[in-house]
Amino acid sequence: MPSQVNEKLNTVFGAAARDARLRLGLTQADVAERVGIAMEVYSRMERGRMLPRARNLRRLCEVLSVSADTLLGVGTGPAPVSPRATPHQEDSLELRRLVRTLRELEPRQLKAVARVVRTVVSVMPPRSAAASTPAARKKALAQGRKRRTA
Repeated sequence: MPSQVNEKLNTVFGAAARDARLRLGLTQADVAERVGIAMEVYSRMERGRMLPRARNLRRLCEVLSVSADTLLGVGTGPAPVSPRATPHQEDSLELRRLVRTLRELEPRQLKAVARVVRTVVSVMPPRSAAASTPAARKKALAQGRKRRTA
């Protein structure tokens, strides 16, 4: 009988965590990184295969902006924990993935990637409406070439 109770709690927890994560527009990797656990461990939690330790439960509540009651299925709905727990809305999914990848690089690799990015950005046209004219694009391209030769 206790195993059925644990299975139900695991399932309820996993579903609540997934709902909260999706509501915030986060990936499993985003949540795992912010909590400080392996992505595979968080994935098992969402699938109802395991529960977090107390310390990680608290971190999950902060990252997912929900109360422990909600995650454990005893609350009435998602309740924000703290305003600082809300992720940066301006960070796109692609940007968060890129940052995770960059964190895994060695310092010299990171330096090389930074050089490439600066070069690419220097030849890109500005994001303003004026840059949509052919003359503005030509001017931006010329400026990018000057920067590369300098």
